[in-house]
Formats: sequence, structure tokens, C-alpha cells
Amino acid sequence: MIPSSTHRALPPDRGLSWLSRPLGAHAELFRLLRAVGWPLLDLAVRIGLAQSFFISGVLKVSNWTTAVELATNVYPVSWMDPATAAYLGAAIELIGSALFTLGLLTRYAAFSMLALTVVVQASYNANDSQLFSAALFGWYVFRGAGPVSLDSLLARGLADSALPLAAQIAAASAWVTARLAPIYLSLIRIWLAIALLVVWVQTVLPSHLPLVRWPLWLPVRTMQIWPTALLLCGGLLLLPGLLTRYVAIALAVASAAAAMSMPAAADGILLFATLAVPALFGAGILSADALAWLSLRRRFPELQGKPAFDLAGLPRVVIVGAGFGGLACAAALRRVRASVTLIDRGNYHLFQPLLYQVATAALSPGDIAAPIRPLFRDNFNTRVLLGTVTGVDTTRQQVLVGSKEIPYDYLVLATGAAHSYFGKDQWQPYAPGLKRIEDATAIRRRLLTAFELAESTDDPAERDALLTFLIVGGGPTGVELAGAIAELARFGMEMEFRNFDPAQARVILVQSAARILPSFADDLAGIAQRSLERLGIEVLTGSRVEGIDAEGVLVSGKRILARTVLWAAGVMASPAASWLGKEMDAAGRLVVEPDLSVRALPNVYAIGDTALSKAWAGKPVPGLAPAAKQGGSYAARAIAARLRGEAAPGPFVYRHRGSLATIGRKSAVADFGRIKLWGAPAWWLWGLIHVGFLVGLRNRVATMINWFWAYLTFGGGIRLITGGDAPRETGG
Repeated sequence: MIPSSTHRALPPDRGLSWLSRPLGAHAELFRLLRAVGWPLLDLAVRIGLAQSFFISGVLKVSNWTTAVELATNVYPVSWMDPATAAYLGAAIELIGSALFTLGLLTRYAAFSMLALTVVVQASYNANDSQLFSAALFGWYVFRGAGPVSLDSLLARGLADSALPLAAQIAAASAWVTARLAPIYLSLIRIWLAIALLVVWVQTVLPSHLPLVRWPLWLPVRTMQIWPTALLLCGGLLLLPGLLTRYVAIALAVASAAAAMSMPAAADGILLFATLAVPALFGAGILSADALAWLSLRRRFPELQGKPAFDLAGLPRVVIVGAGFGGLACAAALRRVRASVTLIDRGNYHLFQPLLYQVATAALSPGDIAAPIRPLFRDNFNTRVLLGTVTGVDTTRQQVLVGSKEIPYDYLVLATGAAHSYFGKDQWQPYAPGLKRIEDATAIRRRLLTAFELAESTDDPAERDALLTFLIVGGGPTGVELAGAIAELARFGMEMEFRNFDPAQARVILVQSAARILPSFADDLAGIAQRSLERLGIEVLTGSRVEGIDAEGVLVSGKRILARTVLWAAGVMASPAASWLGKEMDAAGRLVVEPDLSVRALPNVYAIGDTALSKAWAGKPVPGLAPAAKQGGSYAARAIAARLRGEAAPGPFVYRHRGSLATIGRKSAVADFGRIKLWGAPAWWLWGLIHVGFLVGLRNRVATMINWFWAYLTFGGGIRLITGGDAPRETGG
């Protein structure tokens, strides 16, 4: 174990030399670009290429006589009967384009459309659009469709299925992708380079270029939009495959800009898509870039995903909690010479800001949670442990996980927060809070059960109590809960009950402060309250909850009968402070130094809801996801600097990105300091930001689909009553 008091730095190794860091950054940059950009671009390209084919096929089928006449007189095929040629062309255009768009049998659909494109280019109507289309079709023949395709989704299952030749076809496709796609990538690059140089020569010496037929197979007309310097530099660098990715990006940006003003905008868009292939996937195997990268990968193993160093004897960093802060810290340490252990009591990362949507049946728990282990599959220095931390021995530097002891040299506590009932813990059974998936599903069960019991009872007073939903706390969580419950009652369940109208449900929001949303500007808080009231929600500000039981709530001396009471009034930090026996505030947060280390424990850091840090211009850092992520990244930088023997980063400074709260299906408020938004613009911004914060492409796509469907259909989403006891019968 390395004593924290010595702050001993490890000697640098060849894997972390001055050269490997920029190379690693280069590899990581384009890995992210390919992971994020290619799925979307791939889908857009497939749709764009298939569109013109499909329209042509529909026109032929709708006027078959004209189609046969064109095949006979205008587009004859010498070796094929005109009717057969018309049938074949229409089939390729309709069936091939449909399969290509879906990403099903993509290689074969692309091959048929490539053949048709080449025939048209060679015999009838030569233009640059078809050249770019042919280049892209060829890429799909050799590379296949991206992850947003049926081929990708079904590949693993089909390869292991009992379908005849499925395994052999899958193996052949994998071989083509691995062996031939890099060669084709090189050919695309060389083809583009030759076109650039030909256009440059035509521009500089227009009367001395005897290559009359070259424009048939080179997109020289489209590339004439670029200045001669860009043509020459681009061609000279692309031809040997030197700095290919960056050259392709520069040319793609130039083509996108030119496409906005050029007469044939479609040519510019297709040129952009063609250049995006070498920009995202590199120069191909026949290039200077490939040779240089092969040499560098031999010297720096981490560039090919292999461990750059041995973990034995390295400093041990233990991170407790896989929330936003813990994940950010672990991710930032992935290239640091340290053995990282991430501990959490669940095997998933939860996006807490959308828990209320699970509680109100708008989303499924799986939409806002992602397993932790796949996130660190490629981080060889990180292991994930499932367990509940029960204490920390700071003397022996060990984290206690049940009976197991996990030693550490550096410890990061990112344990989050739990509900706080301000000393009235007896209210908890009657007013559950919302911090875990289990809380959300339990609240969903309570909400939906209340409606079911209201249908079965004959007692009007009992029905009124069942249909009264009271939320304690007027912060963002309380406001969003109230709005979601009101919309569920008014729009999600209409005409589904016979003994009552769900729109009769009474939703009450109780706030002890003078106004809701205290962290927002006064004007935005007023807008939010009016939005809630338009939904029929009763907002009781300046009201104090004095008692909660199974029958209802006592609010400022007034008894309100409500069978469903939800708590959104306060939080208490996890017991991390008691583990360490260090100073904490009234909410249980550990008091930390400017560098987020715990006082008197310089090798222990606390971040997120666990810490009391006054890094927000002297004010406490709020318990928000961006604050936790910033704290996690900072703690990782501080630890990495100490391990490398470098100067410590300056004090942690929280940069507030703004506050958001949504009220219903088309209203929200957003406070960014000088910039304030409300209504529909704030609602769209809220949705984009929250989807962006979700971990994993599947979660983002599933959430967007569920939201979109519920938004257009006023559907109630995942209205399942699961877990717990069956609803009790009620009677009059």
C-alpha cells in the first residue's frame, strides 16, 4: 500500500509518454465520433440513397406502360428483354430500397442498387450524384449497415440460429468487413484524391489536360467549388493517405458550406457523406496513416486496447457510488496508472431526474437505468463490485463491504442522498420519497391502485380521498410530480372508468416556503405556478405539514383527506460522514476542502450530494447531476496529478449550467442566469438535455420513442400495477 502522506508519484512508463497522450486523445476522439456520429449518419445516408430509388419504382409501377416504353427506347439493355429489364429495375428500386432503408440484407440490397447506378452512369445519364451514390453503395457492400439497422440487431441471433447457411453467411460477411472493407476504404480515398488533383490541374492548366473521358468516373464538376489551394493540399495528402481523417473533415466541412449555395445541392450533400467515410473510418489499409498507426500501436499497446501497464502494485483508487459523480470519476481515470474499483449497491446507473416519469407510468425503469459493467468493458484498469458499503476504516485505509475489506490508497465517496423527513421519520410509511427505482415503482403502484379502488367503492367520501393526491415539497421534483399526476389523470385515463371521471382527481402541492421553486428566479416561479394551476393543481404556498397518517395530511391546522401522499420536501446525505467521523452539516454532508478532499484526510474525496463544497462563488454547490459530474472529473484530475507527481489542479470551481423544471406536456421553465425560458421552448430544451444525460443509446432511443408516442396519443405509458399486495376491496 502507498501511504497517502508521502504522495509518492510513480515513474512514467512508455505507455504514458509525451507522445502517447495526444495519440490516445486522437484515438479516443475518433472512437467517439464513430460511435456517436456514424449510427445517425448511416441511417440518414441509407434513407437518402433509397429515397430516389423508391420514388422511381413507384412511378414505374403506377404507369407500367411508360416504364416498358422507356426500357425499350430510352434506357435499352442490349442483353435483356425490355419487359424483363423493366421488371428487374422496378424490383430493385422498390424492394432493394426498402431493405436498404431498414438495414436488412443491406449488402445484397446495396449491391443491386450499385449495379443499377453503374449501368445508368455508364450508359445513359452521367452525373456526380450517381458517382457519390455508387461509392457509398460500394461501402455498404463491403462494410454493411451500421448499428441502427436490422442486420446489426439480428446478426448475433442469426449466426447462432438453425437457419440453413446462416452461420456461414455471417462468417463470410465478417471476413469481407475485416479484409476487404479496409481495401475499399483505400480505393475511395485514392479516387477522391485523383479527382481533387484532376480538378486542380484543369483549373491551373485548363488547356493542357487531354483526359476527356475522366469526368465520366470522377466527380470533377462538384469539386470545382473549392479553391485551388484546398484542391492541391487535399489531393496531395489524400493520395498517400496522410492525415486522412483531418483532411476529410476539412473537405467535408467545406462541402457542407458550399452545398448551401451551390446549384446542385444534392451533389454537395452526397459529397459530404462520401467524405464522412474516411473521416470516421480512416485511410484504409493502403495508406501512410495505416503504416504509421501500425508502428505506433506496436510501441504503445494501449492504442490497440491492450493494457499499457501492469496493475500489480499500482495505487488503488476506490470509488463508492455509481451515480453521475462516481461514473465521471471512474471514466476520467481510465488511462491513469492506477487500479480502480467502483462499488455500488446496484448493478445499474440510475438517471434520477426522470424517476418521477417512472412513478407516473410514463416510462419504464429500463428506460432510465443502464447496467454499469458494460460502461467499463473497455477500461482494463477498472473493476466493478456489487455490494453495500457499511463503513470505512481510515486508519487501515479499507472500505468495508459487509464482511469484505477493500483496501484503498485514494477513496472517492459519491454515495448520493436519501430522503429527509426533518426528524419525522414516522411519516415515511405514509409519504414515500423518490430516490430509487423501487421507490418509483411503489409510487406507481399507489397511484394506479388509488384509481382502481376509486372505481370499486360506492362511498363518495372514500372515492374523493382516493382521488386526492398530495405532494409535499415545491422544488423541481415536487413540481414535476404534480404536473405528471395531473396529466395522467386528465389525459392518460379518460373514458377508462365508469363510476367516475379521472379528471376529477384532486392534485395538491404543498410548499412551506413563500413560493415554489425557490432556486429559480421569482418570475419563473410565478410562471410555473400559473402553469400548474392551469392543470387544475392546487398550490398551497406558505403552508406547513404538521402530520401525516394513513388517512391524510394536516396542513397548517387543516385536515386534508388523501390516500396518496408523496414526499419531495428534503434530502439527507448518505451516512458517509458517520463512516469517517468527520464534520458534517445539518443535511449530513461532509465538509470538504477546496480540492474536495475531506478535512484531515487528504487522500479521501467527497463529491456530489455527499459533500458540502462552497465552490459556487462562495455558495454551497447544489445537488444536481452536472455538479456531481464536474466534481467527479475534478477528483479524478486531482488524483491523477498526485500519482504523476504533477502540480495539483486549482481549487474546484462549480460552473452552473442552469436549472430546469417541467410542468406537463408542453410547459417548463429554464433559468440560465441572464437567459430565462419558459413554455414550449423550455419544454423542448428540457427534453433534449435530459435525453442527452441518459447513459446508453438504447435508453435514449427508447425514451424518445415512449415520449413521442405518449405525447401524440395522450397514452398513459407503462400502467402496470406490480409488486405489493392486491388492492383491498372497499365498500360504502
